[in-house]
Amino acid sequence: MEKKLTFQYDREADILYINKRSPYPEQDSQELEDGVIARFNKATREIENLEILFFSTRLLRSHLLELPVSADLRLPSIP
Repeated sequence: MEKKLTFQYDREADILYINKRSPYPEQDSQELEDGVIARFNKATREIENLEILFFSTRLLRSHLLELPVSADLRLPSIP
């Protein structure tokens, strides 16, 4: 079954979390660009979580937020 994206915002830390699943200890992580961290499955290299640091500051600097990843978004299958 396809995973839905969830978005969580931590106001105190100013971090936006974008998740396909809950983070887990076996994930690897890599900073994609300044303040954008990807957590991914070591075996498949599929990105499962993104953390965007200084989120509100990024929005104040620009009206557009681009992420350094590609996305394949689809509507869920209808049973």
